[in-house]
Amino acid sequence: MTARTQRTRLLAAGVAAVSISLVLTGCGSGKSSSGSAAGANPSASVAAVTADPALAGLVPADVKASGKLVVAADASYAPNEFKDEKGKVVGMDVDLADAIAKKLGLTADVQNADFTSIIPGISAKKYQLGMSSFTDTKEREATVDMVTYFQAGSAVAVKKGNPDKIDPKDLCGKKVAVQTGTTQADEIKDTRNPDCAKAGKPTIPNDGDKFTLQTDVTQALVAGRDQVMMADSPVVDYALKQTNGQLEKLGDTYDSAPYGVIVDKGSPLTKAVQGAIQSLIADGTYKQILEKWGVQAGAIDKSEINAAKS
Repeated sequence: MTARTQRTRLLAAGVAAVSISLVLTGCGSGKSSSGSAAGANPSASVAAVTADPALAGLVPADVKASGKLVVAADASYAPNEFKDEKGKVVGMDVDLADAIAKKLGLTADVQNADFTSIIPGISAKKYQLGMSSFTDTKEREATVDMVTYFQAGSAVAVKKGNPDKIDPKDLCGKKVAVQTGTTQADEIKDTRNPDCAKAGKPTIPNDGDKFTLQTDVTQALVAGRDQVMMADSPVVDYALKQTNGQLEKLGDTYDSAPYGVIVDKGSPLTKAVQGAIQSLIADGTYKQILEKWGVQAGAIDKSEINAAKS
């Protein structure tokens, strides 16, 4: 599969990107179903969301008493979650988290967190939800519940003009940048490198050059420290736009799979969140949020609980 194994990620963002000047100057430290974020309009307004009493009634008493949903997101993955020029965490997942909370009669408290710490943080009751472009997988469903809300795949990007003549289907021996804990990192270790070895070809060094932040992945490619970047398709699409044509996507989006909201295993919140997402789909708010961030091609019609195929 593709997509973040502990998630999939990019560049700190849009009109309001963090350190984008570093990226631009090169300085610095299945089905094709995820849309290009080139049409993102972060200033677009979204219709007000009102609480649904039936869904609010599913919220556990302790959460209801607090009045908020604490949501973890790794804010390095534009346009899904990233920091704007003021340091505020924004993005598609953030807007959806806010809308879900309002449907449940709550407010969202979105907190920046390292991607690999989010699932343990859910299990430790530090957060109620994780919304950080997590691909829904059977492995994750063994420890947490996942409520689907979006569809994305993996994609490969290189420097504009593909100076190293990279074949996206054959990355053997190439320097590839990925975010730690993502499905793309697992893809290199579990699929691509074993296939390279079987074919008698050099493997991808170090099972890929792994970075904690997706912003650093993108910078590594722009600066020429790596030859290839692998990430979720909406993240790659957004990187192409934000680096002003310094990068290009190779081949098609592949291994399409749903993203899931992370909820503690067996929590009553699971059904509440699924109901809230379905309600947002039905009333059009969901579509407005995806269009705001230019990712409407990844829209789904039905939210499901623990629906991973693999």
